[in-house]
Amino acid sequence: MEADLANAANSEGQVVGPERRRDQLNWSVAARMFGPAYLVAVGYMDPGNWATDLAAGSRYGFGLLWVVAISSGMAMVLQSLSCRLGIATGWDLAQACRRLLPDAWRIPLWLLAEVAIVACDLAELVGSAIALQLLFGLPLPWGVALTAGDTLLLLALQRFGVRRLEALIIALVALVGACFAWELLLLKPDWLQVAAGFLPQPSVLRDGQQLYIAAGILGATVMPHNLYLHSALVNTRRWPEHPPTKPLLLRLASLDSVMALSFAFLVNAAILILAAGTFHGVVAEPVEDLRQAYTLLSPLLGSTLAGTVFAVALLAAGQSSTVTATMAGQVVMEGFLNLRLPDWQRRLITRALALIPAMATVVLLGDQATAHLLVLSQVVLSLQLPFAVIPLVQFCTRRGLMGELRAPGWLQGLSWLCAAAIVIVNVSLLSTVLASIRPWQWLTAMASHG
Repeated sequence: MEADLANAANSEGQVVGPERRRDQLNWSVAARMFGPAYLVAVGYMDPGNWATDLAAGSRYGFGLLWVVAISSGMAMVLQSLSCRLGIATGWDLAQACRRLLPDAWRIPLWLLAEVAIVACDLAELVGSAIALQLLFGLPLPWGVALTAGDTLLLLALQRFGVRRLEALIIALVALVGACFAWELLLLKPDWLQVAAGFLPQPSVLRDGQQLYIAAGILGATVMPHNLYLHSALVNTRRWPEHPPTKPLLLRLASLDSVMALSFAFLVNAAILILAAGTFHGVVAEPVEDLRQAYTLLSPLLGSTLAGTVFAVALLAAGQSSTVTATMAGQVVMEGFLNLRLPDWQRRLITRALALIPAMATVVLLGDQATAHLLVLSQVVLSLQLPFAVIPLVQFCTRRGLMGELRAPGWLQGLSWLCAAAIVIVNVSLLSTVLASIRPWQWLTAMASHG
């Protein structure tokens, strides 16, 4: 790498000194590499995350903060593997699955990835519709219908380049973060209790309700479609001359991921802390509905703007995260099937599939059922995770495939530990559900809230 840096020239083609060349190349590479992780991270703070974090904080106080922390750490590990695969091979995860796994697995894995994308888009659709209802009084069915085509406007920005799209997403993410920072300043939580919430409590695995919420947090935080997307985004940069070495690209991409996902972790923790400090032990029943949270925040925090700020942040989160679902859908379809559709067609297909359960829930079961639907969508994401994570980890351990970027032993062990934890949580959840819930019981529960 030192030799590469010593031989580099500046953008005007003038040869410069070794130290200056090193600084110029590093800053240039860093400027180009930073950004993709924020397109990924925005998916970690979408309305599905809000619903699960709100339910967790309202029901169990700060007790599930450790789940948010561990899930965020797992996301950082797995997203770094996604970067590693993309940079080492030039393939995204879907392309690697098509090329390296048996043909019989290709269609099932593609279908499972599509289910995850639709579940994610469902949460974003419902969350955006709820935000429109809170801010403008728009009936929820109309909001659901309106959001069917909302991201076509955002996707039009791709014509101006992915960097401008990244800039818009980063601005929306910053808006979400600023809104919750302001809410926490109003709340003034007991930070000692908050710190205690980060101590792991294995008893969660023995409590069906807590396990369900924990699985929702896991699915909302470690999203399977983001693993496909990130492995593609790291290869969108172009190097007209003097391309940097792959190890340098990997270090910068990993740093980008850690920074972006750390911010996403702070937002998710802030949502849970806000719910725990405002609602847990204060109101008679747990607050799990976003509209109810909007209504109660202003009187409980003592500011008429608290609810409005909450709704603005919800709309920003829903609109920004829905773009990444479309991009991930295109990566998955092209990677598994070698089929590419125009972005607007892909957007409409994904949103149409998400529109059916969303509209059916709102019309047949009422607005209140959307809270259950949001959490359920995140649990579905959790159930899809092993089918993306296990191939990703397995690919990154292959020396012949990865070369010098093969995951070191410690990272392999940590990655397999993450995969095992995901499988254990999902198996525990399924066994609990099958043992205690009869078919369609969740529909009856939702109807009782309608």
